[in-house]
Amino acid sequence: MQETEQTYIQGTVSAVIYQNEENGYTVLRLDVGDGALVTVVGCMPGVAPGEGISVQGTWGRHASYGEQFKAEAVERRLPAGAKAIFDYLSSGAVRGIGAATARRMVEEFGEEALTILEEHPEQLTRIKGITRKKALTIGENFRTQMGMRRLLAFLGEHEVPLQLAMPLYRRFGDRALETIRGNPYLLVDGELGVEFSTADALALSMGMEGDDPQRMVAALLHELSYNLDNGHAFLPRRKLLPATAQLIGLETDELEDALEALLERGEVIQEQVAGEEGIYLHDLYEAEQYVAWRLTEMARGELVAPHQLDALIDRIQAEQGIVYAPQQREAVALAATSQVMLLTGGPGTGKTTSLRGVLALFDQLGLETALAAPTGRAAKRLGELCGAEGYTIHRLLETKYDPRSGKLVFSHGEDDPLKADAVIVDETSMVDIVLMQGLLSALRDSCRLILVGDPDQLPSVGPGNLFSDLIRSGAIPMVRLTEIFRQAAESAIVRNAHQVNQGILPDLRANKKDFFFLRRKDPARAAETIIELIQTRLPDNMGIPADQIQVLSPTRKRVAGTASLNRAIQEAVNPPGPDKPERRFGEYVFRQGDRVMQVRNNYDVLWRDGADSGLGMFNGDIGQIISVDNREQTVTVDFEGRVVEYTPEMLVELEPAYAITVHKAQGSEYRAVILSVSDGVPMLLTRGVLYTAITRARELLILVGDDEVVARMTANDRQQRRYSGLRWRLAQMKE
Repeated sequence: MQETEQTYIQGTVSAVIYQNEENGYTVLRLDVGDGALVTVVGCMPGVAPGEGISVQGTWGRHASYGEQFKAEAVERRLPAGAKAIFDYLSSGAVRGIGAATARRMVEEFGEEALTILEEHPEQLTRIKGITRKKALTIGENFRTQMGMRRLLAFLGEHEVPLQLAMPLYRRFGDRALETIRGNPYLLVDGELGVEFSTADALALSMGMEGDDPQRMVAALLHELSYNLDNGHAFLPRRKLLPATAQLIGLETDELEDALEALLERGEVIQEQVAGEEGIYLHDLYEAEQYVAWRLTEMARGELVAPHQLDALIDRIQAEQGIVYAPQQREAVALAATSQVMLLTGGPGTGKTTSLRGVLALFDQLGLETALAAPTGRAAKRLGELCGAEGYTIHRLLETKYDPRSGKLVFSHGEDDPLKADAVIVDETSMVDIVLMQGLLSALRDSCRLILVGDPDQLPSVGPGNLFSDLIRSGAIPMVRLTEIFRQAAESAIVRNAHQVNQGILPDLRANKKDFFFLRRKDPARAAETIIELIQTRLPDNMGIPADQIQVLSPTRKRVAGTASLNRAIQEAVNPPGPDKPERRFGEYVFRQGDRVMQVRNNYDVLWRDGADSGLGMFNGDIGQIISVDNREQTVTVDFEGRVVEYTPEMLVELEPAYAITVHKAQGSEYRAVILSVSDGVPMLLTRGVLYTAITRARELLILVGDDEVVARMTANDRQQRRYSGLRWRLAQMKE
C-alpha cells in the first residue's frame, strides 16, 4: 500500500468489518455522505456503528482490498439522534445490551439514553428485565468505553500513537487517562516504547515547567535506563548529571536536588565503585550484588572428588573414542570438584569436546543436567553438539510477562528452583547481569554451574560486562583452552579468526577452500557481488542454497549495510508473485517466504509448536514467514517450529533478516557467511566485530569489500567502556 500525504475525513460508522479486542485494530466502513462508503483501518478500539468520527491519516491502495484510509488520529463523537443511538447500542458496543434492550432504552429515554448510561445507570431498572445489579454492571461497561474514548482523544490531540491505547488501558485500567495526565513520563517504558522526547513534549504541552521536579526525576531515570542498552550497569555521577542536563536543557546543579530525592526514595543507589561514584537503578544494583554474592558462595563450595576420578575420566575417554588433551582433561576434572567454573577458548580449541566430557561425567555421577544458551539458535546448536535438548535461558526459567509491573518475571526462582543438578550455559559472553541474576536465583543450593564462552566475542547487548568481569576477577575457577587442534588448524576460518584476535591481518590474497576475499572498493559493486553470490554462484558452484547463507554487515546504514542489502536480496531470492501475499509496514515489505528476525524482547507474545505452546519471543530470533493474511491483517512466522501470528501493531518487532548486523548474529552459526566490509562508523569497524563475524561461519566465509577496511578493523582494538561493578565486587568478596 503506497501512502500519500495526510488528510482528514469524517462521517458516521456504517459497519465494523473486523476488530481485534486485544489491540484495538479495526477495519470499518465510514459513511461520508451521499451514500459514499470509505474503508478505514487503524487502532480504533470499541468503535461501533452509529458513531460519528473524524479521522486524520493517509490514503492508500491495498493489493487485495483496494482503496483504504489509514487512521493515525481519530476523534470520536457519540451518536446523536434516536436512530444513531439505537444503531450504536444494538451493535454490541456496550456489553450487556443487545438489540431488544437497545430498542427499549431508546423508547424509554430517547436521546438521553447515553447520558443515563454514564451518569444514572440505576434508572435502567425502569426497563423490564433489568435488575439493579445488571443496570450498574451495564453502566460500568459503558464508563469503560467512555474512558477508552477519552484516552484515544487525548492521545490523538497530543499526537501520541493511538496503538498505545490498549497497552495503557491494560496497564492502568479506567485510570489510564488520569494516570498519564498526572505523569506523562510513565509513557517512557520499555514495553510501551515511547521516546523520552515524545513524553517530554507532551508534558510541556500540558503546562509542565521546564524545571519541574517531576521532569528532572524522569530525565535522570531515563538517562540511566537508556544507558542500560549501551551496556552500562551504572553511570558515574560525574557523567549522569551533565548528560541529563543536556537532555532537558538545564544546568547540572539544578538536577542535584532531584537526584537526592531519588536516592532518598531508594529508586536509585549511589555507591563508590572502583574509584567512581556510581549511580545505579535499584534493580541493577540488586542484580549486580546478588550475582557477585551467589557466585562467590558457589566458588567457595569445593566438592569432594568422585572416587577414582582419573579412572572415571579414562573410562569416559574410552566410551567417546578419544584422548583428551591436557587442558581438556583439566576442564573435566575441574567440573568434578567445583560447584561453578568457567570454560573459555577460541575456535578450534576443543570447547565442544570438553563439554561432552563434562556432560558424560555428570551422567556418570547421576546428575540431571540442563543445557542452556542465550538465543534459540545457540541453544539448538549446543543441544546438537552434546546430543541432548538445549533450551534458551528464558525458556529454561519459563519466562512470563507481569502486566501489573510491566516487567519480565520467571516462573522459576528461589521459591520454585529448577530441578536440575547441573546447568551448562554456552555463549555466556552474551548473557547480561539481569539474566544471570534470574538464572542464579533459580539454582538449588547444591546445583553446579558451568559457564562457557569466548571472551573475545562482542559483549552482551544488555547491561554489564559479565563474562569478561568473571574471567578478569580471578574469583571463579577457570580453564582457558589455548591449543588449536590440527584438524581445526587446517581451516582458514579458524586460523584467520585467531590472527585477527591477535591483531594480525588475515591472509586475504591466498583464497582457501573455506575462506575467500573478493575485493570490491565500490560499496555498490560490493552489494552487487553479494547478490550474485547468493543468487547463483554459491548455489550453482558450491551447492549451498540461499537459505543456508547468512549475510552480515557491521552496520545497518549505507549502500552495503543491512537495510539496503535486505531489500536487494529479497528482490533476488523472493521476488513478488501472484502466489506470494505480502504486507507493507513502514520501510519494509513482508512477503510469504521471507526470512525475518524478531528485533525486541516480547515476553507475552504467544507461540505454538504443535500441541505445545508458550510465551515469549526474543531479540535475535530468526524465522520464516509462512503466511500473510491481508483480510485479518496478520503475518505468521515459523521460528524453527514455534509459530507466531503477528497482528498489525506487532510488526514493528519484525525486520527482514537476509542480512543482519554482526551484533545480531552473536550466538549463531551458519553454514556459509558473507561479510560485507565497506567504510562506516569507526566504532563499528573494530577487531571484536570482525572476529565475531568470522567465527559465525561453519563451512565457508567470504569477505566482500575493501581490504583497507579489513585492515582498519583488525588494527582497531578499541572497546567501548562499560560501567560495571561486578569485577570489583567479586574482588572485594574474595578478599
